Amino acid sequence: MIKALYVDDDEDIASIVELCLDLDDAFEARCLNSGKDALVEAVEWQPDVILLDYMMPDMDGPTTFTHLKKTGATRDIPVVFVTAKSMQEDVDLLLELGAIGVISKPFDPISLASDIRNLLQG
Repeated sequence: MIKALYVDDDEDIASIVELCLDLDDAFEARCLNSGKDALVEAVEWQPDVILLDYMMPDMDGPTTFTHLKKTGATRDIPVVFVTAKSMQEDVDLLLELGAIGVISKPFDPISLASDIRNLLQG
């Protein structure tokens, strides 16, 4: 079972991601709508992968990612950005930060679970 934590302030997109991943028996998904909540949930739940939106109010995805990497309990959890900011320089920045990949919005709901699995497998 792959525990996936999805963080996005857009509740409609979060619902779609949760539905897509729940349809795949290999995934257990939880969705949150803020980076601050994600920092707490990641420590408590210890997901296998964290999926972060880039643009969120209060704490954006890169800031959330930086905090996750500074915390011992979450430092080694792989992070994938799911974002509309998918120009090459944005992708390069996220990969330089240490993300294992970037999935562009709008994403393909049919292939989302396999896309995440492929990124986790390297």
